[in-house]
Amino acid sequence: MNQKRTPLIDAIRRFQNEQHTYFRIPGHREERGADSRALRLLGKRIWRSDLTEAEGLDDLHDPHGPILQAQQLAAELYGADRTWFLVNGTTCGNEAMILASVREGEKILVPRNAHKSVLMGLVLSGAQPVWLYPPVESSSGLTGAVSPAAVRRALDVDPEIRAVFLVSPTYYGICSDIRTIAGVCHERGIPLLVDEAHGAHLYFSSATPAGAMQQGADLCAQSTHKTVGSFTQSSMLHMRSGLVSPDAVDAALKLVMSTSPSYLLMASLDGARHQMAVRGAELTERAVRLAARAGKALGKIEGVDVWRPSASADGKTFAPAADPLRLVFSLRRCGLTGYALQKRLYEETGVTLELADWQCAVAVITWGNTEKDIDRLIAAVRRIARSTPHVTGAGYARVRQPHLPPAQTVMTPRQAFFAEAEPVSLQDAAGRIAADSVIPYPPGIPVLCPGERISGEVLDFIGLCRKNGVPLHGLADPKGESIRVVRGSCRGMR
Repeated sequence: MNQKRTPLIDAIRRFQNEQHTYFRIPGHREERGADSRALRLLGKRIWRSDLTEAEGLDDLHDPHGPILQAQQLAAELYGADRTWFLVNGTTCGNEAMILASVREGEKILVPRNAHKSVLMGLVLSGAQPVWLYPPVESSSGLTGAVSPAAVRRALDVDPEIRAVFLVSPTYYGICSDIRTIAGVCHERGIPLLVDEAHGAHLYFSSATPAGAMQQGADLCAQSTHKTVGSFTQSSMLHMRSGLVSPDAVDAALKLVMSTSPSYLLMASLDGARHQMAVRGAELTERAVRLAARAGKALGKIEGVDVWRPSASADGKTFAPAADPLRLVFSLRRCGLTGYALQKRLYEETGVTLELADWQCAVAVITWGNTEKDIDRLIAAVRRIARSTPHVTGAGYARVRQPHLPPAQTVMTPRQAFFAEAEPVSLQDAAGRIAADSVIPYPPGIPVLCPGERISGEVLDFIGLCRKNGVPLHGLADPKGESIRVVRGSCRGMR
């Protein structure tokens, strides 16, 4: 196929050039019905491109024209048998992968550091999660890769598992050995599903780890907007035919994705695919060089620690590969949590980062960044490090990453989500069964899932988050003082 084509972009341009009289939705009628302030901010072209399934523009839910052609080009580029454009983000991709692979009551192996969207897929499907706990690196507090050995052990212990779900790369850029894990899954005839939200760029240069589709995943959802350059909320779902029915995926997407798909989002996906097809290696390698320069310079600043892939204490591989465009660093030797570092960088220097946690902060480098951006980041971190005295002992303890014990699952997420529930104060929640999830955001990884018994450790963690101003999704009131629990579940256990 000719990867220099942009079939959907071209179709939208042709429609714009026609002398049509428009009686379709959306109601703004290009820029004529737009709010003046929004028009000044966004410009006329945005409004003129915000269309619906008009003549010649195809239909995302039944594509036969330019949308289908654009998806076919993306499938070829990413090495998939079939690709779907997503306008509800990778959230709906993760939900659809689960819905298409496991039915109510069936088991799916899921790493505990999976995104909240995976939990949504479990609620929708009724599948039963079998939690897998990746290793934690004590020095950084980061959660590592899922090992092939851990997957094999889990499948040996529980042969009723019908699918395996991975997150690779993680929010911190840590990649699992997907190729070997795919082999372990396929030996047993079960599919490997990969949340590759942060890895749409891993297909174009040997300077990065290989992508999930290149390593044998059966289904893979990518947030094209996160690392490649499409509009926010636009993603792709890739499939290799065999173990999961494409019809099942198609049906699942119709369930979880909008019936009014944005042509702005879809056109940006067509453009992002074109850009990577034509310039992917060049752009990726430029970003890798920028990230390498930033990491090297930050590592030379006294008090700054830059994370590198390493082995865990027991000698097993903690991170067999890592995305070089994720710059993970900390000033814990200066007594700063990642949250405090992120806050100070923005308030004092105007540098804004992707996320922070108890120890680390994360900067995402792309080819859209410039040398001046990197210089500004380095200067900002140097300024804060020099103005903050280094600490030992208690200072280190203050920025240690809290870790929770394995969860006690009592009900499936779906059972708990739809059970009769009631709000209770956090101080009275110990021993009750959670009806909702509690999720520090970002990165969106649940510390408590529906159907789990609420432990004292979880409540202590929630209290620590609230004390440090960490945003929490899922608490039952605006002040964050209560949580919904399954009515009648036992209480008083701590």
